[in-house]
Amino acid sequence: MRRDLFALTDTVAVVTGAAGLLGREHCRALAAAGATVYACDRDAESARAAVQELGAHHRGLGLDVTDAEGLVDLREQILRECGRIDILVNNAAMNDMVEAPLSSGAPSAFENYPLTLFRKVLDVNVTGVFLTSQIIGSHMAEVGRGSIINIASTYGVVAPDQRLYRNPDGTQSFYKSAAYPASKGAVVMLTKFMATYWAGSGVRANTLSPGGVENNQNEHFQKLYAERTPMGRMAAPSDYQGALVFLASEASGYMTGHNLLVDGGWTAW
Repeated sequence: MRRDLFALTDTVAVVTGAAGLLGREHCRALAAAGATVYACDRDAESARAAVQELGAHHRGLGLDVTDAEGLVDLREQILRECGRIDILVNNAAMNDMVEAPLSSGAPSAFENYPLTLFRKVLDVNVTGVFLTSQIIGSHMAEVGRGSIINIASTYGVVAPDQRLYRNPDGTQSFYKSAAYPASKGAVVMLTKFMATYWAGSGVRANTLSPGGVENNQNEHFQKLYAERTPMGRMAAPSDYQGALVFLASEASGYMTGHNLLVDGGWTAW
């Protein structure tokens, strides 16, 4: 086996949602493998902070993935500065997490979930992937190379287990909404579309679907999640680094249109 199969030396990678929990890990993994990383996030200051530890040649930039003009500007800036874009990680997303519900007090039960919030989640999670891939992926297709990695979720494959969100006394004040699984299921299919559409252009498109990540959730939730997972624990944020580098590198050179589930066995049951 070639020892450089996983090397990303002399490549340029774009990561959206780079200031988030997994976004930072994606940036670290790509940089460690040798890529120059453009870490993009709506919060430009947080994006810059995300790359400070990586080295001076990495860049942190503000970006709204639903803004087509901003995405074109980003593409042109990177091409001016580096002359190439090899890897795109579509990580930016909205997610109603048990530890930080995005509904801000709005009812999370399906019967009462706000339409405006449902549309907003779809706009970021699906339209954002579509636009970013369209604008950056089209350049990849023109030059005949590139790897697009769309971050989905186990909830893009199976429905949320609402029992996880019950309180210790059996009551339930939080429900995982329909918006997140609907959007992540769409991302899985959008990936397959791009993989087949650009199959003859040297561009690969794959999905990485993580399981639940430990992030200061309450002890009761973590216990329920661990009991529901064959490996008996939630993921650490760093557990996805290897899978990401695999999909970005030549190690997965004959893989496209695939949904790589890294979930501790969650979807095996």
